[in-house]
Order: sequence, then C-alpha cells, then structure tokens
Amino acid sequence: MIVPILLCTFAGIFLDRWLGTSFIVIILFFLGAMAGFRNIYIFAKRSGRRDTHLGSDADAGISGQTGEDFVEAMDRVYRENMDEQAQDHSKGR
Repeated sequence: MIVPILLCTFAGIFLDRWLGTSFIVIILFFLGAMAGFRNIYIFAKRSGRRDTHLGSDADAGISGQTGEDFVEAMDRVYRENMDEQAQDHSKGR
C-alpha cells in the first residue's frame, strides 16, 4: 500500500515543481491511496481462496457436492497413490 502512495506523491511533487502549481500532489496522493487500498482488497480476496491441488473430484467433495470431507479426500488420494507405487514396485519399475 505504501508504494503507490509514495510513487504518486513524488510524481505529484515533481509535476508541481515543473508546472509551478501546488495542487497536483494532493490529487496524486489520494489517487495513490486508492490504488493501495485496491491492491489490499485484491490481495485479501485472493488469500481467501482454498486451493486443494487434489483434483476436481476432491474439490467437489470439499465444497460439499459429493459428501466427502477434506480428510476423507486426502486419505483417498494418499491410498490411491500408495496403491500405484506398490503396483509399480511389484512390476519391477
């Protein structure tokens, strides 16, 4: 949040000195503050998501569509992976 505020403030100071005005810094300060709050809003919105990385069927279970909860989905995926590794080991791969 501080970066857009500082960038816009320094740009406003530069423009005010260059153009001989005294109000551009105020406008750009508030524009930078709005950009900072927008960045915080987007960050908070993204951090609220839960990525499971288990696959679409497990994601559906977490959201309640199949009745499978998160722990059951993790256990099922772990067992499936262990079964595949055991089959590969028995075949000599």
